[in-house]
Formats: sequence, structure tokens, C-alpha cells
Amino acid sequence: MRRVSALAVARIALLWAAAIFVLFPLIWIALASFKTPGQLNDPNLVLFSPTFESWQNVLSSGILDAAGRSAIVGLTTVAISVVVGSMGAYVIAKYRAGGTATRFGMLAAQVLPPAVLVFPFLTMAYALRLNDTLVPVIFAHLSFVLPVVTWFLIGFFEAVPRSLEEQARVDGFSRFGAFWRVVLPQVLPGIGAAAIFGFTLSWNDMFYGLILAPGKAAILPVAIAGFNTFRGVQLGSMSAAILIAVIPVVIASFFIQRKLVQGISGGAVKS
Repeated sequence: MRRVSALAVARIALLWAAAIFVLFPLIWIALASFKTPGQLNDPNLVLFSPTFESWQNVLSSGILDAAGRSAIVGLTTVAISVVVGSMGAYVIAKYRAGGTATRFGMLAAQVLPPAVLVFPFLTMAYALRLNDTLVPVIFAHLSFVLPVVTWFLIGFFEAVPRSLEEQARVDGFSRFGAFWRVVLPQVLPGIGAAAIFGFTLSWNDMFYGLILAPGKAAILPVAIAGFNTFRGVQLGSMSAAILIAVIPVVIASFFIQRKLVQGISGGAVKS
């Protein structure tokens, strides 16, 4: 009994240590956003009078417009990914389409470095005169969000009993009607989690945005990098901008944590 208690205490202590290790950078960034440039130069300063100077600078810099563009890119990417990915995941889960090669092949974009894929997107953007717009960024984000959403949903469709679809066909539904009216409602929680996960991937991407839309159509991560000026890094303003980018991701992660584990493991090949 005493040994079990000691293990429990050690486990709690380890969890607290891990939590502090993970949260420390976020706490440091939050405090830095309320410090003056002079206070930021003193790493040992703990107690200080907070100032909103950095937040005023960030809010007047157009960062919210960049956040809006990131939201447009993320929502558009997720909408396309959910529609196409749910149908693809359904076919793979129910009809074993493509076999094991298809399941793992769809993740090829995750294995390849983004630098390999960005050149074709950049060439097409210039050819179509769409450079420095959100269109090539959306297509680039589809290259890694769509496969992940599809992979994510395979396990949820496999969990739906085949008898439900067969009963719907007996009741007179077409194949698409059985999918739309019976199967799809069963996986709506998984689709919601996949959408939030895909939006988070798109929201956090900086590489494609920096190459494909570095100017007037800059998305949020690119705008945050803009606080690294020729006069040095504006740490206070950059910290405030990072908080604006992080808060939606933290809130979304809190709501999808259980479905996230289920979706990632559910896409694996089952015997």
C-alpha cells in the first residue's frame, strides 16, 4: 500500500514537472507582453508594473487583419478537406479501397519536406498571377490538411456498424442516401474534431505563407515574424502577437483532446 502511494506521488510530481516545463514558455511570453523594452532587458525582473504599450502597438499594426486572413485560409481549407476527406475515409473504411498502400500513401506529404512541395505551388501561382494572394496558400495547406483529415476519419467510419447501412438500404435508401442520412450522423463528433485539428494545422503554418504570400496577403504567422525588424526583435509586441495566435489553438485543443487521440489511433491499419 505504501509502495503504491509512493508511486502515485511520484506520478503526480512528474506530471506537475511536465506541466511546468510545457507552460513556462507561455507564461514567460504572457509576462513579456506586459513589460516595457527596458524591463525586457532584465531577465531577473519578477515584479513590475504592467503596461499595455506592446498590445497597443500590436493592435495598431494590422495583426488582426492578418489573423482574419489566417481564419479565411483555415476555414476554407477545412471546409474542402472535411467534404472530400469524409467521402474518401468512408470508401477506404468500408470498402478497403486501395488497401494498406493508400492508407500510408496519403501521408506522403507529411513525410516530404515542405520545401519540396512549395516550388510547384509558387510556379503555378506566378503562372496564374495569383502570387501574394490567399489562393495558393489554401492549395498548399490542402496538401497536408486533407490527408490528415482523411486519415483522422477512417477510424470513426470503421467504428460505425455495417448493419446500420444495410438496414438503411433495406428501408429503401440509395447508397449515397444511406451514407448521408445514416452513416454520416454517427461520425459527426469525429468530423468536428477533425475540422478543429485541421484548422489548427493550417493556422500554425508559416512556411507556405512566407513563400507564397509574404506581402499584402500575409497570414498571421508571417505577420508575427514581421516584428523581427532591422532594429532588432520587438520582444514585447511579438509576445503579444504570439498570444493572439496561441489562445485559439489552446482553446481548440482543450475541446478535442479525447477525439484527437481516438482519431490519430483509429487511422492505423486494423487486423
